[in-house]
Amino acid sequence: MSLDELRHLQTERLRVTLRAAYEHVPHYRKAFEAKGVHPDDIRTLDDVARLPLTGKAELRENYPFGMFAVPREQVIRIHASSGTTGRPTVVGYTRDDIDTWADLMARSIRFAGGGPGDIVHVAYGYGLFTGGLGAHYGAERLGCTVVPVSGGMTDRQVQLIRDFGPTVIMLTPSYFLSLLDEMERLGLDPHDTSLRVGIFGAEPWTESMRAEIEGRTGMDAVDIYGLSEVMGPGVGQESAETKDGLHIWEDHFYPEVIDPVTQEPVADGEVGELVFTSLTKQAMPVIRYRTRDLTRLLPGTAVPAMRRMEKVTGRSDDMMNIRGVNVFPTQIEEHVLAEPALSPYFQCVLRQPGRMVELTVLVEPHERMAEADAATLAHRLERTIKRRVGTSCRVEVRDPGAIERSMGKARRIVDERAKR
Repeated sequence: MSLDELRHLQTERLRVTLRAAYEHVPHYRKAFEAKGVHPDDIRTLDDVARLPLTGKAELRENYPFGMFAVPREQVIRIHASSGTTGRPTVVGYTRDDIDTWADLMARSIRFAGGGPGDIVHVAYGYGLFTGGLGAHYGAERLGCTVVPVSGGMTDRQVQLIRDFGPTVIMLTPSYFLSLLDEMERLGLDPHDTSLRVGIFGAEPWTESMRAEIEGRTGMDAVDIYGLSEVMGPGVGQESAETKDGLHIWEDHFYPEVIDPVTQEPVADGEVGELVFTSLTKQAMPVIRYRTRDLTRLLPGTAVPAMRRMEKVTGRSDDMMNIRGVNVFPTQIEEHVLAEPALSPYFQCVLRQPGRMVELTVLVEPHERMAEADAATLAHRLERTIKRRVGTSCRVEVRDPGAIERSMGKARRIVDERAKR
């Protein structure tokens, strides 16, 4: 598909989506009118910036089914985000939506290096979370053999990898590190497994973590992007051949990047908050949905007509402000992984004993360290974070295995200020 063909398809699909949202979702009709805009006013893709933004608050205000654009009887699947506070965000799918999702996930798995006949080990959670079922349907659509393990039961996961011989694994990168630790504990060399492709998503992860995973396994580790409110996994995928960011499937999703403070669009190549408008969703179209993920848009490479998004560097709602300096967990992770003696597990603990917020970074070594060696390492990492990230922190070296392991998304920030 050429760029001109893609832009024409996007524009036609956008018009259908906006009309459905305006006519069938009271929230969108009200939001459009408040902005003084009508679907007929949106004639080009550049006009999308005139439309209202949508966030989790709007979805929760219309809980449970107020954002649906079709009768509830036409919705054959409901997913919901877990959320951290308040009501979950609910997402509905028609039968055509499920087919589209399966097609996009199949496209993503093939783009990552998978193909018909591969055995795909799915360790994303099943249920209301979209990860497990999204991966499952896509792998089946592609013609793969699916092992629907879900999360947890780490020792059993290792056994099934050893016994079934999967070639592709799909899960969060933090949980995969736990699987690697378990393999090594059981005497299994991760290089000796059948795995050749890991498709990792659902949380930000760094190039340093990719190097850690590939170095310990010899496999290709690639990124997948999605979120429940937009579709689920399969919104964008990284190619195993280029490993240079995620190509967004722009025939189904129109991306923008905005300044998270001013909410104004920024040019391609500038970092900001990723925003999506769905182009083909029937049950629940989303208009300019604020993902809270920080990235930038770049020209396509493996698929020239479709833009890439850089690896997510953090989330605007995960940002820690430490004495005026904005800090993200991925910035800390990069320097933790650069220390050969440390495992990839860490936590950022926020405390406020007085007027100022204090950051403590908890880390753990691969093997127990002498007290003097741990103190030297902590001091060195404190200096590195101060020099490279720009904020002071305290580093505490815990015993091996002391930091909480994740069966899903990693818990990178522990905010103890709420306990005061």
